[in-house]
Amino acid sequence: MNIENIKSVYFVGAGGIGMSALIRYFLSKGKIVAGYDRTPSDLTEHLIVEGAQIHFEEDVALIPESCKIAGTTLIVYTPAVPHDHAELVYFRENGFEIQKRAQVLGIITHTSKALCVAGTHGKTTTSTMAAHLLHQSHVGCTAFLGGISKNYGTNLLLSKSSPYTVIEADEFDRSFHWLSPYMSVITATDPDHLDIYGTKEAYLESFRHYTSLIQPGGALIIHKGLELEPATQAGVNIYTYSRTEGDFHAENIRIGDGEIYIDFIAPDTRINNIQLGVPVSINIENGIAAMALAHLNGATDEEIKLGMSSFHGVDRRFDFKIKNEKVVFLSDYAHHPAEIKQSVQSIRELYQNRKITAIFQPHLYTRTRDFYKEFADSLSLVDEVILVDIYPAREVPIPGVTSRLIYDNLRPGIEKSMCKKEDILNLLLQKDIDVLITLGAGDIDNYVSEITKLLLEKSSC
Repeated sequence: MNIENIKSVYFVGAGGIGMSALIRYFLSKGKIVAGYDRTPSDLTEHLIVEGAQIHFEEDVALIPESCKIAGTTLIVYTPAVPHDHAELVYFRENGFEIQKRAQVLGIITHTSKALCVAGTHGKTTTSTMAAHLLHQSHVGCTAFLGGISKNYGTNLLLSKSSPYTVIEADEFDRSFHWLSPYMSVITATDPDHLDIYGTKEAYLESFRHYTSLIQPGGALIIHKGLELEPATQAGVNIYTYSRTEGDFHAENIRIGDGEIYIDFIAPDTRINNIQLGVPVSINIENGIAAMALAHLNGATDEEIKLGMSSFHGVDRRFDFKIKNEKVVFLSDYAHHPAEIKQSVQSIRELYQNRKITAIFQPHLYTRTRDFYKEFADSLSLVDEVILVDIYPAREVPIPGVTSRLIYDNLRPGIEKSMCKKEDILNLLLQKDIDVLITLGAGDIDNYVSEITKLLLEKSSC
């Protein structure tokens, strides 16, 4: 199917952050866009306002008639949707063109220079940062992002003239194998999604195959020290990066008074006194990767410096909600042990002598089963842990796998408690909170606005 010739697009799993960028893209092309998602959210509300027809019951009768014409309708689904989903079955049995989100992204970006950011963690911030650097420069870009950019209030940027498309390359279900990167960053390869891959070796092999897709004349920018042997084609340049070592790195790092300044070192340039717009130490490495991508694709030193200082961050990625002398509260999407460790270390660096409390909602039964000891180790770096029930997402419960697995393995002496997510506000009402962070990729974010209100009211007393 030629995407230009289709009249309507129907999304099964419309509320996902990656799917929503495609919804916005097709709306911008004047297509009829509709879809299903399991639950309403702020994101689905925004999409409805923007013109998408979205319903929340698994019911073929609710599919608009304009989306029941097989010859002119494209069906896009996310692998998180069950294979026997009633609407998906209907489309399959009636001869519709059905494609995964990543397949459609691959088609859309095949004729552009795709700048992809892959990795177990850090890819959303790094890709959004790179998109901002290019978008505000003379180079420009289109971008499909895995988070809502605070600079633009969306996860889709469009350019009519730039040849570049920035993409967050998702390894879940091997989705990134559909892409044809011109250049790619790989931030991390800590094993994840073992429900899909089975073993660490299979996970790494998936990344290895992904590196073989980078086009000759392009480049791989890989974090130094990863347990990954690239399989790049001839003609692909390979660069390394890290905080203090590699082809791209930082020098003269200055952290203090709530600000971070660095000097950016590249093989052919040095940019001094770059201020991080989101001053957390984890963004030093994210920023180096994003700057490397922007630099290699023509952004000037001055544009890079300006872009880094004007970057406002991504919703749910080290997202400060309150930041004053009495209380600090931030929300973070971290849901892998390595991500949590980096987030906690960044907070500790900023607030060395303050009590840090973390509320963590584990994401997926399989991930909790596979990494509960590592989760406990990472969470043990804070002073107090509050655990809520596992967010199941696409999974059914696994006997014996609960948040208590993490709870029981936290370091001796740490303050800890377990509660239902509905009881979080009552629990916080009884506590003296100094620095608080919510962690997780589930629906814990639905409570952030109420937590913010509660903490502001308590701190004003």
